[in-house]
Amino acid sequence: MKRLAALSLLPLLAACAPTLAQTALETRQVTAPYNPILADGVDYTTDPAPLVVGDKLYILTGRDVAEPGVNDFIMPEWQMLETSDPKSGQWTHYPYFLKPNDVFKWATPGRAYGAQIVQGPDKRFYLYAPVMQQGSANKDGFAIGVAVSDSPTGPWVDAHPSGPVISQSYPVANDIQNIDPTILIDDDQRVYLYWGTFGRLKGVELEKDMVTFKGKPVDVNTLTGFFEAPWIFKRKGTYYMAYAGNKAGPDSECTEAVYYACIAYGSAKSPLGPWTYRGVMLDPVSSTTSHSGIAHYKGEWYIAYHTADGKNGGHFRRAVALDKFTWDDTVSPPAIEKVVQTKAPPPAPTPTRNLAPAARIVASNSPVPVQYWIRALNDGKVREAPLPPDTWGTWSPNNPKQQWVVYQWEQPLKFNGSRLYFWGDQPAGSGIGVAPPNGLASGILVGCR
Repeated sequence: MKRLAALSLLPLLAACAPTLAQTALETRQVTAPYNPILADGVDYTTDPAPLVVGDKLYILTGRDVAEPGVNDFIMPEWQMLETSDPKSGQWTHYPYFLKPNDVFKWATPGRAYGAQIVQGPDKRFYLYAPVMQQGSANKDGFAIGVAVSDSPTGPWVDAHPSGPVISQSYPVANDIQNIDPTILIDDDQRVYLYWGTFGRLKGVELEKDMVTFKGKPVDVNTLTGFFEAPWIFKRKGTYYMAYAGNKAGPDSECTEAVYYACIAYGSAKSPLGPWTYRGVMLDPVSSTTSHSGIAHYKGEWYIAYHTADGKNGGHFRRAVALDKFTWDDTVSPPAIEKVVQTKAPPPAPTPTRNLAPAARIVASNSPVPVQYWIRALNDGKVREAPLPPDTWGTWSPNNPKQQWVVYQWEQPLKFNGSRLYFWGDQPAGSGIGVAPPNGLASGILVGCR
């Protein structure tokens, strides 16, 4: 596959720019006094990637358009947020920033997953984007393309128009899903790229053309619980890698349930490792996925991440938030202190007859297997199409003959009924998949703690 040298991009960019520049990007002004930044349920944002250019902070995001109850990532395009002062809450929103097939002619529409823009050594801007390769014969069609522009807002030109710069068959074969690229331009102007998901993380140095591998990729397997969404950055000579981790269990510092993720991080003395796990910087958020980006802006450190906290939000209708974080420089290497999530003050509680949220729950399959939340039994939420962590199930490796749940309150209570909702995606009593029982034993156990 023929590569396009960096110098040859200049006439191509010059030739394409006048045509592309004629189409101005649509913008709207947003006031966001609290997280998430876009909270009105009109535009859902995801997979944030911050970029600092001069006195401006940009956040590249995806767009979720899944309808309520649809458990799939329906992501047709990228959006952009821009501000000169995050504390002001004033943002410029580019709702229709870029679609994958608008810049990568070899890409299919949709699947605009987490991408990142960096400013290269030549001062131009490079977009690293995972997209689906049209007509791919690979087992997994995701591939990474690179586009270039003179401005962080475009217009963009494919920097390697003959095809992706990474796929399962190019430039060297791999067997991972090629998404979630993250890029570091080091102090010496050398370029490093990491990418990966589902517990697989690869890294490689790039040539100065920003697309060609320089040496063989390395595999990273020392970051505890790595799942996806790597983000590489540097501070005071130390390299850091933030990532979505999902080492799950009742005693995990990351997450109880395997479907949720924390943002963990590791450090290294060189950009290609070896990497050492250091801890958790962001606890699990309200969406099952967690995807972060880190930026140093006007003397402060920021983390952008997504949640399900927008109006009518959900695991596939996410909204980007931005918070500051601090460092503990009394240890070596310096440690990231736990991020305090901020959001709008909660509304006044709605009167309810539901007594379950005040109860402590014990179940026959405690400790509850990592694919379930026991809190689903009293969180007051009934979802149309729940994911496994939004439900509780009786299964355990050693099921007792009778399964039970006990609700315990601080003092005796009087109530006149109870109601259970079952996720019935199989016929009752079938024993296949997740099926409700044929019948329920009557009786309610009420105790005092």
